[in-house]
Amino acid sequence: MAQLNYRIGDLENNTSKILKAMQHGKEKHADLIIFSELSLTGYPPKDLLDYDSFIERCNEQIERLCQASKGISVIVGAPQINSNPNGKKLFNSALLIENGKIKFIQHKTLLPNYDIFNESRFFEVNKSHHCTKIGSKKVAITICEDLWNMGQKKLYEQTPMDELIKEKPDLIVNISASPYNYNQMEQRESIMTENARKYKLPLVYVNQVGGNTELLFDGGSVFINQNGEVVKRLNFFDETIETIEISNSKRDPEIKPNKNGDIKHIHKAILMGLKDYFKKLGFTQAVFGSSGGIDSAVTGALAVEVLGKENVSAVLMPSKFSSDSSIIDAQELSKNLGIKEFILPIQNVVDEFENTLQKNFSQLNRDVTEENLQARARGVLLMAMSNKFGYILLNTSNKSESAVGYTTLYGDMSGGLSVIGDVYKTQVYQMAKYINRHEEIIPKNIITKAPSAELRPNQKDTDSLPEYVKLDEILFNYIENQLGWQQIVDLGFDERLVRKVVKMVDQNVYKRFQAPPTLRISSKAFGLGRQMPIVGKYHF
Repeated sequence: MAQLNYRIGDLENNTSKILKAMQHGKEKHADLIIFSELSLTGYPPKDLLDYDSFIERCNEQIERLCQASKGISVIVGAPQINSNPNGKKLFNSALLIENGKIKFIQHKTLLPNYDIFNESRFFEVNKSHHCTKIGSKKVAITICEDLWNMGQKKLYEQTPMDELIKEKPDLIVNISASPYNYNQMEQRESIMTENARKYKLPLVYVNQVGGNTELLFDGGSVFINQNGEVVKRLNFFDETIETIEISNSKRDPEIKPNKNGDIKHIHKAILMGLKDYFKKLGFTQAVFGSSGGIDSAVTGALAVEVLGKENVSAVLMPSKFSSDSSIIDAQELSKNLGIKEFILPIQNVVDEFENTLQKNFSQLNRDVTEENLQARARGVLLMAMSNKFGYILLNTSNKSESAVGYTTLYGDMSGGLSVIGDVYKTQVYQMAKYINRHEEIIPKNIITKAPSAELRPNQKDTDSLPEYVKLDEILFNYIENQLGWQQIVDLGFDERLVRKVVKMVDQNVYKRFQAPPTLRISSKAFGLGRQMPIVGKYHF
């Protein structure tokens, strides 16, 4: 079971990684080595698949795998050309390679076209189902979604395994590219165990790990016996190559069930995504705006854990509304993290903005416009630091604030990557406490004080928003659970509050459309996962 971390489009290096794993398998005297879905290209390759030259290069790399296949059978994921002139030009395929050639090809049948998936844009649906022999075993090869059509209400009309089981296989293999989200860890493994029980067959499920921009892959590959018991589970978030004996199918009593929403897994997922974003883009250094608040503190701490203190810089940008406490807290955070710190007061910049606009604004009252000037002054300075020194600016907005538009375009929404943009505010506090589990890294006062944007005197977030505990429950039900406002009210929430929050979410689609890419940890992240019309009128 080869649970590896691929880079999208990097065919030569992905192939070299696969070849190295094949050699490891040979040294372990393995009969078969299994890689994940579209392992050759990385997942998802998106519009790279539209280029004929890209597919030609894929085929060249497949030939490299064939030449190295003597002594071991290989199941690898790759696009394959559809020979039928009708339909999409490609299949999403699993290739069985043996003794220098492709022995068998299984195309994917069930093509997900929801949430972050868009496979039917590129791939043709498979209509042929057959098992293949590998050594003495008859194997049913399936690809990710092909095993997900379970339960009373099925998403697809056909179930590939119902066809494959007619050929009486000895083993199910599922190659997968299943992204992480904290609501799915239990469900995914339970789907696999349910398949093993239903068809009374052992099952090998191989996923990938790594961050590909927003999408984070957690691995969790498993070998399950015919009773639906987990015999072996590979580590989450780690590249792992593990040798298993199919005949040794005794349940491992040490393996504990997965738990959804575990802050430890969320923490690992974000660290992995942050690391791979920098590594795969070729950047090493980051900068962030340090306000003395919880969001910037958590973002800075995560960055240091991944990049090292020598590669992270904090920029403090106080205004006349910044409290002494916030400045002290931000400085203490820098000290605890051991990072470089720049102090760039913004009041003169803001005053110049206001002086320039004074003629146009002279007959108008001060409002949120002047508050946003402060956020935008900070955004300009942060981007200047990013440009001059080659840093990636880390965006520090959380999901709660992004959802309701409590962010400023071209201000605190600036950045090359949103680290906690899919993390609700209540989860940010959990993350801070988890980061401090061994020692105080994030100062206690940052965690305990009332959150504030500090853009006007004595401002508190609760001046504009409900308490975050209540807000996050409403947001989760509206965004992740996809309930309408009346359904949320029926759960016991105040109608006026619910309708206000829902309206704020709907009115700020245009802002989120311009946000930086966001590391996805939930089942319904902004961006790829939740695509709502900007210009529209809708009311749930």
